[in-house]
Amino acid sequence: QVQLMESGGGLVNPGGSLRLSCTTSISIDRFNVMGWYRQAPGKQREYVAHITRGGSTGYVDSVKGRFTISRDNAKDTLYLQLNDLKPEDTAVYYCNVHESLPTMPHPSWFDDWGQGTQVTVSS
Repeated sequence: QVQLMESGGGLVNPGGSLRLSCTTSISIDRFNVMGWYRQAPGKQREYVAHITRGGSTGYVDSVKGRFTISRDNAKDTLYLQLNDLKPEDTAVYYCNVHESLPTMPHPSWFDDWGQGTQVTVSS
């Protein structure tokens, strides 16, 4: 069972930037896909972005061109660079991983999550 720890959230003004990090308890080389989800107040958790072992990436339409996902295998860390943040990006952001799927599944697939990191975009 992998343990996940997200960090890097905070309070930013609209148009601001943050970089989120996700560290894992085992080598990320084991995972075919890693990704980010978010959950806004009163809403269901939703997919945000993913990256495969081969470096292919995908994003939900609402963040394309603003967010960038990356992974550093040497540091066993997944990142999400958030630029041009908007108030609707306010949410708790979570990471998760899978050893074999080609893309990130619906969040209901996972039983285990980290504590998440809060991103608040407000002036």
